[in-house]
Amino acid sequence: MTNIKQQAVDAIRILSMDAVQQANSGHPGTPMALAPVGYVLFHKHLRHNPSDPLWLDRDRFVLSIGHASMLIYSLLHLSGYDLSEEDIRNFRQWGSPTAGHPEYGHAPGIETTTGPLGQGVANSVGLALAERWLAKRYNRPGHEVVDHFTYALCSDGDMMEGVSHEAAAIAGHQKLGKLTWIFDDNRITIDGGTELSSSTNQAKRFEAYGWHVTHVSDGNDLEEIDRAIIEAKRESERPSLIVLRTTIGYGSPGKAGTSAAHGAPLGQDEIIKTKENLGYPSLEPFHVENSVREHWAACAENGRKLQEDWQERFSLYQEQAPDFASEFLQVMSGKLPEDWDEDIPNLTAAENEDATRGWSGKVLQGVASRIPNLIGGSADLAGSNKTTINGADNLLSSSPGGRNIHYGIREHAMASIMNGMALHGGIRPFGGTFLIFSDYMRPAIRLAALMGQSVIYVFTHDSIGLGEDGPTHQPVEQLAALRAVPNLCDLRPGDAAETEIAWRVAIERTEGPSFLALTRQKVVLLDRRGILAGAEGLRRGGYVLAEAASGTPEVILIASGSELGVALEARKRLEAEGTPTRVVSLPSWYLFGRQEKDYRDSVLPPEISNKVSVEAASTFGWTRWVGASGSSLGLDHFGASAPSDILFEKFGFTVEDVVKAARNMATL
Repeated sequence: MTNIKQQAVDAIRILSMDAVQQANSGHPGTPMALAPVGYVLFHKHLRHNPSDPLWLDRDRFVLSIGHASMLIYSLLHLSGYDLSEEDIRNFRQWGSPTAGHPEYGHAPGIETTTGPLGQGVANSVGLALAERWLAKRYNRPGHEVVDHFTYALCSDGDMMEGVSHEAAAIAGHQKLGKLTWIFDDNRITIDGGTELSSSTNQAKRFEAYGWHVTHVSDGNDLEEIDRAIIEAKRESERPSLIVLRTTIGYGSPGKAGTSAAHGAPLGQDEIIKTKENLGYPSLEPFHVENSVREHWAACAENGRKLQEDWQERFSLYQEQAPDFASEFLQVMSGKLPEDWDEDIPNLTAAENEDATRGWSGKVLQGVASRIPNLIGGSADLAGSNKTTINGADNLLSSSPGGRNIHYGIREHAMASIMNGMALHGGIRPFGGTFLIFSDYMRPAIRLAALMGQSVIYVFTHDSIGLGEDGPTHQPVEQLAALRAVPNLCDLRPGDAAETEIAWRVAIERTEGPSFLALTRQKVVLLDRRGILAGAEGLRRGGYVLAEAASGTPEVILIASGSELGVALEARKRLEAEGTPTRVVSLPSWYLFGRQEKDYRDSVLPPEISNKVSVEAASTFGWTRWVGASGSSLGLDHFGASAPSDILFEKFGFTVEDVVKAARNMATL
């Protein structure tokens, strides 16, 4: 290694250890160990332009080892991204873009939020799937406008988390030849050596998944690293795993190779000894020689030339394939086609009863016919979830332009891969499973909400209404748990018309994910031509579905989903008894909570204390809407195995139960 290359590598180490020390918080050892591979990637292999981090055909780089965030911050800073030395010095501080773990949208060049181990590598599978799908649809002979690689750096922690197993199996099955994971085989976790918790042969595991596996015995050998990456790029039929043997905290005389270098600052004395041991030209914190900065500046110049060359080729593509070029730019912008909803059926005019999952499937066909980049599937439940796009191919290595993804029984990976596809740009992903199994997806759902990604979850079998499968499959607490996730839009439609609008809301939403909670059982077909309000009120989260006959209600029944029909029947009984009753449909707490107070008060007047909520799920949180003196009919225990009509009767969700609850209000 020449001196300038060695100093360029060591600059990463110095910035990383100094930033962690100044913050008195962080993980210095892994950035120090991975500095050489980071240098080789950013200097020689990564197609990126620091002056335009969002260049459409850039390679995607994921630091799945999120706790090693100072590695990517150092790389971004040195290679010319808009990340200053001041930002490096303010690592982990209030208002700084250099957060404790890489956060999407905080600093340029961060492709995804990582930190929960396993999520980043699973995202990378989605990134690679998106690249391949877009290339299949938009590349034309002589015009390869989509042609880039996806790289992920991962750790023992990533490998141990179950989501990586699921994602790696999918990547191998899909034969994602432009995906490379680089495994930091340092054999250290926070608690000590990996022998304490694992004896897995990761290379054999990945070979079994159908990956191409190669080894680098010395994590400091730039030439050996370079050769391994070249070999991975040449392998077009299989994703590649590079097993990189490193020493955590490399350069530290007292802590290298030990867990002491993992999750705490090295200490000022040890940092001085490390700089002396490395032969670094200065002991000053954050010092980088001008010659080293000039060496790193080549990244920006090379990136500028790569993008200029691509832009020239894309301009020619626009001339020769204008329709494809226009559509490509449109999908990559995230905008919907102008006529995207013209084929959606008008479900206000639905004539036959169905489950909301059935109506959802009908809406999906209309949406998919006009949005060519809507791609989705299910965790082996497509028939139940009604998530198959009719007439479309399955997305496989043999049909890379397919639109139906069969994830297998892998909810964890499905949710994370959808995040990766959304983050790549150009894809609108959706995925289905039973609502109960949203628990398997929660880490990725939370990250989608945190990153503001427009992912759609189709959750069917949303209550005890699924019947005989019993309490293991009957969601009770899932709605409350999902509603607690910030920036996640809940949509639990109660009839055909609301299901149509719910899909429209989910498709139009660009600032975060949405989920549809849909029934297995048929629900009543509401006649909205009479006293019932139109379903457009769903856009505001909640609305007056049926007003009290006198116009001044004494009691308000609030319901969502399949319980909406029960509330309407109860209203008829109460009105017949002389109790003016309003029914409010509340399919989305998220949307309703974002309305202005005047609107919310007009739907749920604070002065009317007699409010009853009806929802076959946990009552947790309903006090927000019914008030302290209100009442909630819900399910604060597990379900049972029986036909759905029996369960609704036994657990108190009949018309009689709702009427009784309304009568029992203090003022009635």
